[in-house]
Amino acid sequence: MNNKNKRKLLMDRSIPGKVGATFPALDIPEQKLPDKSQLREDLAMPEVSENEIVRYFSSISQMNFSIDHNFYPLGSCTMKYNPKLNDDIASFPGFNDIHPLQDTSTTQGALELMYDLQNLLAEITGMAGTSLSPMAGAEAELAGMLMIRSYHLNNEDFKRKKVIIPDSAHGTNPASAVMAGFEVISIPTDENGNTDIDALKSVVDDTTAGLMLTQPSTIGLFDTNIIEVVKIINENGGLIYGDGANLNAILGKVKPGEIGFDVVHSNLHKTFTQPHGGGGPGAGAVMVSQRLVDFLPDPIVTKEEKSSIFNLSQPIKSIGKMGTFHGNFGALVRAYAYIRTLGKDGINAISEDAVINANYIRAKLQDTLDLPYDRICSHEVVFSAKSIKEKYGVNALDMAKRLIDYDIHPPTMYFPLIVDEAFLVEPTETESKETLDEFIDVMKTIVKEAESNPELLHNAPHNTPNKRLNEAMAARSPKLSWRDTKAN
Repeated sequence: MNNKNKRKLLMDRSIPGKVGATFPALDIPEQKLPDKSQLREDLAMPEVSENEIVRYFSSISQMNFSIDHNFYPLGSCTMKYNPKLNDDIASFPGFNDIHPLQDTSTTQGALELMYDLQNLLAEITGMAGTSLSPMAGAEAELAGMLMIRSYHLNNEDFKRKKVIIPDSAHGTNPASAVMAGFEVISIPTDENGNTDIDALKSVVDDTTAGLMLTQPSTIGLFDTNIIEVVKIINENGGLIYGDGANLNAILGKVKPGEIGFDVVHSNLHKTFTQPHGGGGPGAGAVMVSQRLVDFLPDPIVTKEEKSSIFNLSQPIKSIGKMGTFHGNFGALVRAYAYIRTLGKDGINAISEDAVINANYIRAKLQDTLDLPYDRICSHEVVFSAKSIKEKYGVNALDMAKRLIDYDIHPPTMYFPLIVDEAFLVEPTETESKETLDEFIDVMKTIVKEAESNPELLHNAPHNTPNKRLNEAMAARSPKLSWRDTKAN
């Protein structure tokens, strides 16, 4: 089969009369169809053989990028390595074949796992309690802000309507605060990549509900002003929300609860390896300090003091449910398996390796790309292609597209927004020195290509089934269904 035929859509392979499967005779009574107003007279479905449909899906699966194939420097945000052992454990019948509506007496093993995971995450982050119910990080942010709102309302402190967010925070932070009913006040990052203390002091007052801080920030830096930031907010009666999406940078080294955070969430699909590439299910466990324990989302798992019986409970002042049941249970199993497999020493090694890998790339490429913040980074390093754009007319997007030709997935591009022509590289803790060296060499080669042959980069990628897309058109007018091009 040639490459052109491999890319042929399934509907375009259809030939009337071809059969891909033979159904057995009905063993149940035929049911009456709905009213004709609810039925289609005609529905275009592909008529292909079983061989053809298998070959089609097999061929398009080979066009997908996978962490099992090559380096993915977008990092833990979307696709880090996920140990296959975790998937095996999550598929155990006792975890995979149960239902949330079963009586809790029949799901004690699953509840015990959730109970232990709650405690492990609270210990790792230095917090007092945990809810596993949020489905992903953004929902955990919303849960955190709703708890902060409920806390102030419970204290009859009705004037606290403002949430302060540095411009180096994750983009979902402002949205979560607004959804929880707050007004967002943005403050700048200083020249060293920390929260600007003077800017913070200028906006904080007795109407401040709290501050949302990504630690380390989206520019890959640990905010060294953090103790003073916490003090300023607390002295004004506000609470601190810690976006823990970058938790793998500080595991075993810093506990957010011990430096004054009141809420912190963990994207279990980032730090604790639930597969998340391609938008798979996430898990956004949210941990809180003692003063917010009673406000945690429902349910949490509790253990009877005089027995080993586990139950689902609702905290006394709970903000309610964030989803229908108990969160994405399969993701929780994988996270639990990862933590228990690694143990204390392994958890510490995660942050050590993540930080070493990022700083190795920083040191090797600091003379090749611009380095907006010239200091030791955490788990990720932010470069800029500003100088390359000015010298050769090649921007960061051109470089990212050229990376694809070298079988490397582009890193996060044009984010954070406070860095011009941003190139955010997050190698994670799971990549080897050999892989990092290959990436570094490719980046140096691409910069040389930008100097000698900029058109090569302007037209990249060159060896992919689809070339560069019109991204504005793809976002505004996506083609989400098959269209019969022969009829036009």
